[in-house]
Amino acid sequence: MDMKISASPHIRSRNSTTSIMGDVLIALLPASAMGVYNFGFRAALMILVCVISCMVFEYLSELVMKRRSTVRDLSAAVTGLLIALNLPVSLPFWMAILGSCFAIVVVKQLFGGIGQNFMNPALAARCFLVMSFVGPMTKFTYDAVTTATPLAVLREQGVGAVSVWKMFLGTEAGTIGETSVAALLIGAAYLLIRRVIRLTIPFFYLATFAVCITIYCLTKDMSAWDTLRFILAHVCGGGLALGAFFMATDYTTSPITEKGKVLYGILLGVLTFCFRIYGNSAEGVSFAIIISNLLVPMIEMITKPKAFGEGFEKKTLSENRGWLEPVVLDEEGNVMPPSKADKKEKPFRIVIAICLIAVISGAMLGLVYAVTKKPIEDTAERKLQESYRAVMPEGDSYRDATAGDWGDLVASEGMDEVDTLNEMLAEDGYTGVTLEDRTLAAVDGKAVGDIWIVTTHEGYAGDIMMAVGIKDHKVTGITMLSIGETTGLGMEARDNPAFTEQYKDKAAESFTVVKTAPSADSEIQAITGATITSKAVTGAVNAVLAADRAVYGEGGADHE
Repeated sequence: MDMKISASPHIRSRNSTTSIMGDVLIALLPASAMGVYNFGFRAALMILVCVISCMVFEYLSELVMKRRSTVRDLSAAVTGLLIALNLPVSLPFWMAILGSCFAIVVVKQLFGGIGQNFMNPALAARCFLVMSFVGPMTKFTYDAVTTATPLAVLREQGVGAVSVWKMFLGTEAGTIGETSVAALLIGAAYLLIRRVIRLTIPFFYLATFAVCITIYCLTKDMSAWDTLRFILAHVCGGGLALGAFFMATDYTTSPITEKGKVLYGILLGVLTFCFRIYGNSAEGVSFAIIISNLLVPMIEMITKPKAFGEGFEKKTLSENRGWLEPVVLDEEGNVMPPSKADKKEKPFRIVIAICLIAVISGAMLGLVYAVTKKPIEDTAERKLQESYRAVMPEGDSYRDATAGDWGDLVASEGMDEVDTLNEMLAEDGYTGVTLEDRTLAAVDGKAVGDIWIVTTHEGYAGDIMMAVGIKDHKVTGITMLSIGETTGLGMEARDNPAFTEQYKDKAAESFTVVKTAPSADSEIQAITGATITSKAVTGAVNAVLAADRAVYGEGGADHE
């Protein structure tokens, strides 16, 4: 009788990479169709651009690396479609192509191709684009209007400001494929029926996240109804369904052990909760998944099942194929078992390798810093000069205020004038604001006004740094130097000139924020849905006006 001997595995599946990827493409069709319906023809173009770009980059990279072409297995097409569904529809096409290149060439092909990537390529591309192009990647439009995502509105205005039903259907702002949970669940059901994915990871991901959100709501004394709405809004928003069913379940970057899948899902839920509730962004799914991808080898290491026969110990070198191993002697001349010899040699090699990597990396970083230091400083100075011209356009030159330019202000012993002013402002109740610098604007060498650099620490998403022009105790202009508020809400302080124009040329000692139309010069109408940001900016302007009075007195500066 003829017998054939072959290497394991001996149990084979009829499923191929092409069939699995084809099922994923079919499952993503409802979300893609809903994205095109919501955002128009440009969404279809974005999908087409990303899919074609990924397939072209895969073909070219494998051609250059002299590998077998895998374009026909549809894995690149799936990556391209997932990238498109994770992008805002208004993103320039060249940025989408750059993200596709990063996903295929850097994350996938440079690490060996399909099955070898260390994190999900589509999400790696999204995070790469978010870090490289924050503005375009956080600018969302719906019905041709730039607006905030439901999660951003939920975070800033509370649960009553969002419609869970609209979030479920998908008639809201967001990325192309994340908005419609209904469409995503249809696709997920298809994958479960086809047994392309299992429910373990999505279930523990969503369950853990819901438990964490529930505990958070209990600490905030929310009612049971508000807690339920809050949980549903978070589950339906921010691409959680897209990430849980279509990207966290990626074969290559998720654990293969059953216990590992459970631990992986729990880790995803906790990380997503932390990013959303305590991070600066209302999102968090993308970063949670790629961080968990990096921890998969460790998860598999601690959850791998015990192999049959594990624990057998070799007694002597002669009894256990020692003649095949190199002989290593210890200090006394005795033969060391190979396992002990390896333990002695490997740490030394690892330490040397790590040191070499650290030295080379440090040298490269130092070289990059040396090359880019001057251009970065020049760019920063140019932007600062541009901000000076924006807030004090009548000036033709600008210079730092020297000790003799501080009017009636006398610095405290051991402190400079700015520190003294900050101390005075704190005593007067201007907390959460720090004056950074003061510059004089001049015409033909004669000072005509002051430009203050001030930071408020009371912004919704962090510090807001701004330049404020002051002349005769009146604001001449305001420009934002650094701001990271919510797109479509707090970012209107930078993007909508109508807000900052309210402060200009008004004889007010201080301003107050109102939600209705102003009835006096001292009233500033808040940005809709961004009262915290409005109050933070107004508090900084009030502090600058107080500092200006401290320097020049109530009569104002004599610049003539």
